[in-house]
Amino acid sequence: MSEIRVRFAPSPTGKVHIGNIRAAIYNWLFARHTGGKFLLRVEDTDLERSTPEAIAVLFDCMKWLGLDWDEEVFYQTKNVKRHLEVVDQLLASGHAYKVEKTSRDGKTGVVTMFRMPKEGVIEFDDIVKGHMAKKAEDIQDFAIVRSDGSPIFHIANVVDDIDQRVTHIIRGDDHVENTFKHICIFRALGAPVPKYGHLSMIVNQQGKPYSKRDGAAFVGEYREQGYLPEALFNYLLLLGWNPGDDREVLTREEMVQLFELEKVHVTAAMFDPKKLAWMNGEYIKRIPSEDFVKEVKTRVAGLEALETLDKLESSHDDAWWQYLASQLQPRTKFLNDIPAMVRCFVSDDFPFDEKAVEKRLKKPGVKALLLDLVERFSKVGDWSAPALEAVVKELSQGNGMGPWVHPIRVAVSGRGEGIGLFEMLQLLGRDTTLARLRHAAETLAME
Repeated sequence: MSEIRVRFAPSPTGKVHIGNIRAAIYNWLFARHTGGKFLLRVEDTDLERSTPEAIAVLFDCMKWLGLDWDEEVFYQTKNVKRHLEVVDQLLASGHAYKVEKTSRDGKTGVVTMFRMPKEGVIEFDDIVKGHMAKKAEDIQDFAIVRSDGSPIFHIANVVDDIDQRVTHIIRGDDHVENTFKHICIFRALGAPVPKYGHLSMIVNQQGKPYSKRDGAAFVGEYREQGYLPEALFNYLLLLGWNPGDDREVLTREEMVQLFELEKVHVTAAMFDPKKLAWMNGEYIKRIPSEDFVKEVKTRVAGLEALETLDKLESSHDDAWWQYLASQLQPRTKFLNDIPAMVRCFVSDDFPFDEKAVEKRLKKPGVKALLLDLVERFSKVGDWSAPALEAVVKELSQGNGMGPWVHPIRVAVSGRGEGIGLFEMLQLLGRDTTLARLRHAAETLAME
């Protein structure tokens, strides 16, 4: 079998849709699985939208996701002369003709049309969807060169595939109708027809095409929200494919080894934001501990003035930062959550959640409860999570620690959720904990 060559051929607009990048992921995995080549073609003929900045965004997204390509980037605009030379061949062979047409705005010009066969059946075996067939007479002749002399997608796409020696075309099933037309162009040129695989659409909960109305629809948005590239890559892969068992979180090596186009699902893939969030959390758990410590410090640096971070680093040793990170890591779903989770540990200037204050502190007796805890905690010799927990456990007398745990958490952190309470108190230290309990008792709690 000759070398497999696949391509990802986006039209850069400044944003990369998750549906398009999923096609890139499938092409990339197919090439890596088979030992073939993954080619990047930039279809940049729309000069108003395909700006250098838009192309840079495309490259950045692909590199972020680890989608490296083989050979030099192929720019469609550099092949226009070749497109038009092929059109001349089609005109000479009778497979194309020119006709005068009037556009919607009333302008008349000469357009070059591709002449479809008038009989027979156009058919191909789709790697994903199975056998596909359509009567030639059901497809009308279509334009391949505009009246301004510029080649249209159909001819440019086919000529570029020929020139790049593409063997397999893996793209969305919204291109099925185009494929019937393109097969006819390949045959008219006497060129080998690539094998096709059409991917099902990504849909929302209602079964309609997933769009920005349903949530983040572009790769850059997920990056900004704190998703890891490995998590987004893994999740998009599973939208239409699975390894054949119950595994969901896969290494890149496992993906390459297991991926087969024949196992891609025919039915539409429903996008589940909650599942993606879960997967992101799973990948965050897998970050090496020393790298996660650096991530936490970086996020803190973005939250606080640099001199405050310097002061913190000098007042807390490496063990403190490692302990903080170890408590945060299994509870972190998004890297962007870290600043809010960490703020109470690095600053006394943190917000109080009004709902949490109302629910946990605005109850009769909470002021007395907090002041009692100040008294009891001040007598603890070993300021550690187990020792502090023992104090509250003794108060609860086996009836559950909730009535104490929840008010304490809101009083010292301003939040109703977070890492384990007693680990939190250990990290905050004796002086800070006692001061915050007193402050909450005097200013927020109900008598």
